[in-house]
Amino acid sequence: MTKRQQEIVGDDDIGDSRYVVAIDQGTSSTRVIVYDFNDSPLISSERNEYGQKFSIVSSHQMEHRHIYPSSGFVEHCPLEILRNTLICLATALSQADERVSTSTNTATSSKRLRIASIGITNQRETSIVWNRLTGEPYHNAIVWNDVRTSELCEELCSRPPSISQGLGSGLDRYRARTGLPIANYFSAAKLLHLLRTVPGLRDAAERGEALFGTVDSWLLFCLSAGREHATDVSNASRTNLMNLAELRWDGAVLADLHIPLAMLPHIRPSVGRFGVFLHSPLLRLDEGEGLWGSLGLLERVPIAGVLGDQQAALFGQTCFGPGEVKCTYGTGAFLLMNTGTSIVSSREGLLSTVAYQLPQSPCVYALEGSVAYCGSVLQWLRDGLGLLRSAGDSEAVAGQVSDSAGLVLVPAFAGLHAPHWRSDARGVLVGLTAFHTRAHLVRAALEAAAFQTYEVAQAMQRDCHLRMSQLRVDGGMSANSLVMQFQSDLLGVPLGLPHTAETTALGVGMAAGLGVGLWAGLEELRGLVHIRRSWQPAMRDSTRRALVANWRRAVQRSLHLHPAASELDSDEALAAKEAAMSMSAAAEDARPPASFSVPGPMYVAGGFLAGLAAAFLLGLLRGRSP
Repeated sequence: MTKRQQEIVGDDDIGDSRYVVAIDQGTSSTRVIVYDFNDSPLISSERNEYGQKFSIVSSHQMEHRHIYPSSGFVEHCPLEILRNTLICLATALSQADERVSTSTNTATSSKRLRIASIGITNQRETSIVWNRLTGEPYHNAIVWNDVRTSELCEELCSRPPSISQGLGSGLDRYRARTGLPIANYFSAAKLLHLLRTVPGLRDAAERGEALFGTVDSWLLFCLSAGREHATDVSNASRTNLMNLAELRWDGAVLADLHIPLAMLPHIRPSVGRFGVFLHSPLLRLDEGEGLWGSLGLLERVPIAGVLGDQQAALFGQTCFGPGEVKCTYGTGAFLLMNTGTSIVSSREGLLSTVAYQLPQSPCVYALEGSVAYCGSVLQWLRDGLGLLRSAGDSEAVAGQVSDSAGLVLVPAFAGLHAPHWRSDARGVLVGLTAFHTRAHLVRAALEAAAFQTYEVAQAMQRDCHLRMSQLRVDGGMSANSLVMQFQSDLLGVPLGLPHTAETTALGVGMAAGLGVGLWAGLEELRGLVHIRRSWQPAMRDSTRRALVANWRRAVQRSLHLHPAASELDSDEALAAKEAAMSMSAAAEDARPPASFSVPGPMYVAGGFLAGLAAAFLLGLLRGRSP
């Protein structure tokens, strides 16, 4: 053990181990990856400038159920998530232990696998309440995209401002303190709903028996034998309960919501000691199952890194400097820009949030922006219109034509997100002629992802007064070279795709390793992540300006197509924010989400649009596929 490791982990014996376990608990599944950060890993890997390497020794993934008690309600079972986490841990550790014990690597072949630390990254905002003494949940987890709190959010927005408490009005009642608007997306409304509706929960909370936490807190509590009830600053910043500047639970907000402070987890930096793994009845293991043999490899191993999933991806992309940006292209797209130690209050409808915090260091903040429909548009073309056999075919089909020939698709199926925030917008296909084919439509769908990402990136740069020099990309659509080249052309900056696809798990793995002293600082971590592929802008400025202008004209044509929304909104822009924020996590997880959190009428309108489009386009395009 190095001197630095001894200073950090104290009496915990991790030896000279550089194996780290990353728990990636997402919206649809749980994944565990065992990383080897040794200088001579089991799997061949590139050597970076510090002479270090890393590889994935083993991994295991399990999906969990999505529970829908009612329309718009989305729940997960906390005990199922815990059990899947334990099975994934046991399976990945067993595989890794076998590989290490049979390896010809002389540095590791004489002993069993020794884990240096554990990291946890998780779906954010999803809310759980449980009993401090028994560890039993009082209710299923309410998932981030659940919309049952819509009326509650309206109630909170209708409250008069309180100048003495620093509380504003409307959607921005708490924004000056927490950085976030009131929306059913965030944890505060979910917790308040549970306190109001679950019998006996408020009394238990007042007595200090009921605990609240996001998924990271729940797993940490169970894995530490109930000794630790904590979260990190990145997850706390997504609750709408944490004072963004002071990094503590905000007393004025808690008082306004009547939420007992005693039920909230302790807030800690993202990197550092959160506790140790301990076998206990909270794990609910049957001794006959055989899981404990492998899980024993984690006994007393430090849990040393916790990050929300999008922040973990930012960390894994090594976006450690102000102005550095990553975009995860999944069902939607999710952009985070590092804003350094300054909180940037967005005028473009973006979210001010925490990126991460190191021990004894200032907090690093970020701006967040989301695009609702990216990969999901390809799913619509595949499942709704039958124009693709698989989403993976899109690049080959779109590549049959050199451009979209003036065809523009604005996939505002349930309104537009930042920077427009228009709930009255609906999807439109502009410029369609009999010349267009299936290939043109597929290309227009791919280009729509890049256009929307361009708009969010431009909004970020306007907010921060920073010029983006590069965009780090990951997620499923980052494998589509046609989209990535077009994105680089629109932004006018290079795009970089790392050599590892699992940037979320890698990010929390690096954080956990940093938390036990495997590296001296962030600059060493930069050397771990290599760019596997890059795209350079090659488009003329005049062409770019013309394409963007055409896109903006198409966006204007998508407005005022859902009159029910504008008729109900006295302030259209603010109301659009509420609707859009509730579904903004379409890209919250690169894996497919349970559903979009949008009001019921928006689902109906989106489905109606898809039906009309299918009826028209199938006849026009299928017969003329190149």
